[in-house]
Amino acid sequence: MPETPLPLILEPEQLEAELGRENLVILHISKPQRYQEFHVPGALLVEGHRFVRAQKPVFGLLPEADDFARLLESLGVGPDSHVVCYDDEGGGWASRLLWTLEVAGHRNYSLLNGGLVAWVNEGFPCSREAVSATGDSVYDVRWREEPVATTDYILSRLGEADLGLLDSRTPEEFSGAKRFSSRGGHIPGAANLNWLDTMDRSRNLRFKPQDELRDMLQQRGLDEEREIVCYCQSHHRSSHACIMLESLGYPRVKGYPGSWSEWGNRSDTPVE
Repeated sequence: MPETPLPLILEPEQLEAELGRENLVILHISKPQRYQEFHVPGALLVEGHRFVRAQKPVFGLLPEADDFARLLESLGVGPDSHVVCYDDEGGGWASRLLWTLEVAGHRNYSLLNGGLVAWVNEGFPCSREAVSATGDSVYDVRWREEPVATTDYILSRLGEADLGLLDSRTPEEFSGAKRFSSRGGHIPGAANLNWLDTMDRSRNLRFKPQDELRDMLQQRGLDEEREIVCYCQSHHRSSHACIMLESLGYPRVKGYPGSWSEWGNRSDTPVE
């Protein structure tokens, strides 16, 4: 019998029941010191800088396709692998890797809800044993356009009724009171939903309940009929928003890789 597909948002108890499953690749995204301290048994270490690219002053760009293919192969990820990602910060890095897999056309993936925080705090088994990939995987990465919003794409659609812009930064960044680019503010028409506000601190940084998340989005005019473009400073926090929207069944979601580090450092983009 074929194995039951795993859900996009995977609870710790669900992952524990699947440890050792064939074709399951678990990726732990953090600094090496945290990995050495504890990780999910069988998880492989990946550092975030390995799947993003910078072209100063723009950060958070997609890596080169060949580089990402080599990374996947080094981790034992093949086209049929089911990839589970987690980190130690509530899911930003893990979501960024999952979004990159989505751009590469890889469909079988899950985010560990609450990540390492939930796993450790709730007493699930931990390991200190370093893990290396087994097997010889081959991966041919070809970037897909559908999950990606470019600056030109956003400019071409600004003001259209079915476009929604979700800004995952802090209110201070959104208003321009705090800036990390040459200009502060936000893309005209964007709605602000700080990614931290979508996490449930009482449940070890899991996503808040789906009804609550839907209400937060609806209050900001971000309904399922719109195409939603997610951005932050470097598409780290906003990748978390992309996974959230996907889990809620939003059919048209794009991520903006350069995000405000690109928009706010150009002179030809409108700022609100």
